[in-house]
Amino acid sequence: MQNNPIITLTSDFGYKDPFVGMMKGVILSVNPLAKVIDITHGISPHNIKEASLTIGMSHSFFPPKTVHVVVVDPGVGSSRRPILVITDHSYFIGPDNGVFSLIYNSKNETLKVIHLTSEHYFMPDKGPTFHGRDIFSPAAAWLTKGIESANFGEAITDYVTLHFPSASRPEEKAVEGEVIYIDRFGNAITNITALDLNMLYGINPGGKIKIVIKERHIELRSHYSQVPDKGLYALVNSTEYLELFTYKGNASSVFDIKVGDIVRVLLVT
Repeated sequence: MQNNPIITLTSDFGYKDPFVGMMKGVILSVNPLAKVIDITHGISPHNIKEASLTIGMSHSFFPPKTVHVVVVDPGVGSSRRPILVITDHSYFIGPDNGVFSLIYNSKNETLKVIHLTSEHYFMPDKGPTFHGRDIFSPAAAWLTKGIESANFGEAITDYVTLHFPSASRPEEKAVEGEVIYIDRFGNAITNITALDLNMLYGINPGGKIKIVIKERHIELRSHYSQVPDKGLYALVNSTEYLELFTYKGNASSVFDIKVGDIVRVLLVT
C-alpha cells in the first residue's frame, strides 16, 4: 500500500447532485486510508478540453504517486475505453476521449497507457452511465493499495489525443497565440507562456513588449493591483501563462473576450 495515498477528483458534475459523494464513498470503501481531494467539479458540462487544461495545470502540484481521476465523459457507455495513464510522477484514470492530452504532450515525462479491462477491480454491478463511480473510482482506490498497474489491463498506443494550439512565431519579434480558457473571475488565459516572452526579451533585453487583442493594445503588469483603473491589462500568472485581466472586474464580459480570440505579443525596440 502506498504511504498516505492521495486521489484527486476532477469532473463536470457540479455540486447539486450526489455523484461526487458516491465516488468518494466507493474509494473509501476500497481504501479507507485514501485522502480524496477535489480539484474541481465545476468544469463546463461535457467540455473535455477544459478538463484537459485543468488537470494539465494542476497535477504537478501534488506529491509523487498521486492518482488523478478525471470524469468529463460524454461518451460514457459507448465504445470509448476506460484508461490508466502512468507517468514518472503521477497516475491518471478516466475516459479515453482526449482528456489527458496535455499529459501525453508533456516532454518531461515517460508515458504508459493501459486499457482498463480487469473487471474484478470495478464495482460488481457496474452500470452503463456512471463509470466515474463504477470503474474509475474503484480502480483508483485499488491502485493506491499497491496493485501493480499491469494487473489492470493491457498497454495501448492508440489512445485519443486532442489538438491544443500552441503559440507560434510568425516573425522574429512576434509571438501569436490565442485565449484558451476563461476562469470564474473572467480572466482570459492564453497559450502564450513566460518562456515565449523570455525568448522575445532575449532578442533585445532593453526592448518593450506590446500585447494586442482585437486591435486593443494592452500593457504588461506583474500583479493584479498594479493598475490604476478598470482597463484591460496582462500579466504572467502563477502557471506561467500570459493572462488578460481587469482588476476587480470581469475582463471577458467587459471586453468581449472569448476562447479562440487571437493574441499577439510584439517586441518593440
